[in-house]
Formats: sequence, structure tokens, C-alpha cells
Amino acid sequence: MSNLNQLILNFDYEQNFKDQDFYVSKSNEFSFKLLNSWPMWEKNFINLIGERFSGKSHLINIFLHKFKGIKIEANDINNEFLKKIKVFENIIIENFNDKIDENLLFTILNIIDQDNKYLILTSKTPIVDYSFKLNDLNSRSKNFLLCRIEKPGDDLIFALILKNLSDRQIFIDKKLIDFIIKRIDRSYSKIFDFIYKIDKISLKRKKPIDFKIIKEALGE
Repeated sequence: MSNLNQLILNFDYEQNFKDQDFYVSKSNEFSFKLLNSWPMWEKNFINLIGERFSGKSHLINIFLHKFKGIKIEANDINNEFLKKIKVFENIIIENFNDKIDENLLFTILNIIDQDNKYLILTSKTPIVDYSFKLNDLNSRSKNFLLCRIEKPGDDLIFALILKNLSDRQIFIDKKLIDFIIKRIDRSYSKIFDFIYKIDKISLKRKKPIDFKIIKEALGE
């Protein structure tokens, strides 16, 4: 396997890589298309949902590169941020959680609503599943369009393993990736944990990846 591009070309994966190496599959296609269809959205409030490592931040970065806006971590929201959003049309709040300042969030939602701005809020679980102390927030949470990144299918797992190992200069045969796909958990966290372990083992032993090393990384 000479390089990533050649391998992807051989197995018809090249066509699915879009903006900034984001691989579009059934798991994330709806989210990818929705964010790229801005501003033709049904609602001004989008909740992008997905587990850790599912590609939420990657999609956000693609969106900001195309359409511009301001981004902040949910836990970093403060009064100063409220002043900053006035000049931006798109506001991104990443990693929403139950520790967010409810009053500040409510104020942001009001600003976006009044000024006809757009908000993308990323989270692991849907915002409608949270129980807020402010009743008005519980009502507002129902106004979000939910956009979920589903668990990865075989094609996405293949692409994630191939891309991340190739980025680390680790080249692996397709039959080995097929072997991994049949055994690895359908979890983005488990996939990236596996990639980290394979990288660590490869560096330590300085030998090609084989079935024995893969089983070790999988914990078999």
C-alpha cells in the first residue's frame, strides 16, 4: 500500500471524502448536508448531536470556514461573549452540558431570535432531554432542529482507521481492516482508542501490523 490516496482510490472511497478530509457516510450525511445548506434551514436553532470523536467539531470547523461565525465552549460563556455575538450572524456553542449558565443561554437564544441570527449547539445528548431550572428554557429547547450523527457503519469505520493510521505513517492491508471491522465496537471512542493503541504498539515494536498485534490492541 503505497499511500492513502491510492488505497482509497482502489476501494472506491475517494469520492466520499469531502471538505477538509471529512468522510461522508450514512452515519453523518444528514448532518453534513444540513450544515452545508445554510441558511436554508427550517429553524434558526440547530442541535448537532453525537458521541465523542463522532466528528461534531470537524463539521463545525468546515461550517465556519465556509460561512464564518463565532464559536465558544459552553462552559466559557460569559457576559463579554454576549457583546461579541452582536456582529456575527452565526453563533456556535460547543460541548453543551448541564453546567451551562442558564440565564446567559436564555439571553443568547433571545438575541438570536430577535436579530434573526443562527445558532448551532453541539452536544452528546439532545438538548430536549435536559431538565432546566428555567421553565422558559425547557420550552425553548423544543425549538431546536435535532441533527444526530449516528453510530458508524462499516464504510466509515474503514475510512477512519485507514485515514488515521496513514496520517501516522502506518500502512495496513485491507484484509486486516476488514478483520478489525468485524470485531471492534460500533463506537467512535473505541475506534480512536484502538488507533491510539495500534500506534503505540507499532512505535514500540517497529514491525508491520499483523493479526497478532491487532488482537492485542482489540484486547482479545
